[in-house]
Amino acid sequence: MSPMTYAGLAIAVLLIAGLAIFSGTQVKKDNGKGNGTAIVTGVIMGTLVGGSSTVGTAQLAYNYGMSAWWFTLGAGIGCLILALLYVKPLRAEGKPTLVGMIAGEYGKEAGLAASILNSVGTFINIISQLLAASAVILVVFPAWGTLPAVIVSAIFMALYVIFGGTKGAGMVGILKTVLLYGSMIICGLLALRFIGGVSQIGPLMSGFSVETGRNFASVFARGLGKDLGACLSLIFGVLTTQTYAQAVLTAKSDGAGRAGALISAVLIPPLGICGILVGLYMRTVTDPAAFAAKTALTEFTLKHSGLPGIVSGIVLGALFIASVGTGAGLALGISNVVNRDIVKRFTHTFDDEKKSDMLGKVLIIVILAGACCLSTGSLGDTILNFAFMSMGLRGATVFAPLCFLIWAKGKVAGKWALASIIAGPVVVLLFGTVPALQSLLHGWDSLFPGIIAALVIMAIGLAARRKKV
Repeated sequence: MSPMTYAGLAIAVLLIAGLAIFSGTQVKKDNGKGNGTAIVTGVIMGTLVGGSSTVGTAQLAYNYGMSAWWFTLGAGIGCLILALLYVKPLRAEGKPTLVGMIAGEYGKEAGLAASILNSVGTFINIISQLLAASAVILVVFPAWGTLPAVIVSAIFMALYVIFGGTKGAGMVGILKTVLLYGSMIICGLLALRFIGGVSQIGPLMSGFSVETGRNFASVFARGLGKDLGACLSLIFGVLTTQTYAQAVLTAKSDGAGRAGALISAVLIPPLGICGILVGLYMRTVTDPAAFAAKTALTEFTLKHSGLPGIVSGIVLGALFIASVGTGAGLALGISNVVNRDIVKRFTHTFDDEKKSDMLGKVLIIVILAGACCLSTGSLGDTILNFAFMSMGLRGATVFAPLCFLIWAKGKVAGKWALASIIAGPVVVLLFGTVPALQSLLHGWDSLFPGIIAALVIMAIGLAARRKKV
């Protein structure tokens, strides 16, 4: 790397670090005011568009082609549904967390179970973001090794939100989105030019299909059940993750929350196409048997794009920030849930606003430290696999009880909701890990039986309540 590349990387990262610190002072001044459309969009995109949408998409496209679009396409559909169906009823509940809503409707036991299981699902996605961020660092500093790269990534994640909370994440998210969007469009257009234009994409994917036996031109290249499950995992994950709900819950009005979600729905899917183009091109200039696919986007930026050093550095910085911002936002969401819905249930020590704020910051550090430990272990490094798994677990935990809370309020007893909250993710894990159960699915994602089990239990609870009436 040239000195100018390092300079560009430093510019992008320092811009984000500076704004994170500055946003913390603004939060103190603006305390109590709702967030506008721009901040809502910044929180959603600053968290949802991360390493999985960029580095992970290029990685999957390198191996499967158009199937890699599901993360950003599913995310966009999830944001659309959030805007059209969920913003108003969620805000009408008047509670700061989804888990708090569940506890208020179904009881403390259901709320506690949802807190723990939903946080586990969110935590898994932090691992994918650390892996993506470390992939950027390892391209820039290959001698560092995985552990230092992961630790540095976690430090920046903590910095991203620890000074500014939700509004800080939103302000930084806006800048990150601008940098990332510009970077991905540049990379996508360059890759398209190197491929030979739109007319050459079809023949290129046909050649890869013959070579691998996978249909690179199909969005279901990994199998209808698996890829459809990936899409639904993203939709359910967006609708049931505290960070995205928090974005609309802290909006100054229903309109601002809805507009922020709609803008996110429009802007996110095109990013996936840019990542796919890079992944396809990199397969033409590397040896798939030896190349580490997770570095497809970063290697393209640094060695194959032909960009001036300072520009490629800024692009790498934007990719690093994308992963950092998503991981930080997810850590913030877990921290808020644990702080408000678990800790305060057992102790009033942190009821004071200053103590609660301090506990939240400590929790963010603990969460990221735990993710660091797992990110350097033997769990594997397929970034989107972690992301899809995370979204699916969150959806299986919260989606069914949340739907009945909104559209069948007061009609299902807490014991049924508790059973649904536990059964959903347990079924997902069992069908996803036990070979005998996997074979029963015939290639379909384990999310399907998990969601079905959760919805059936809630439906039985609804029918039982009606019989009593």
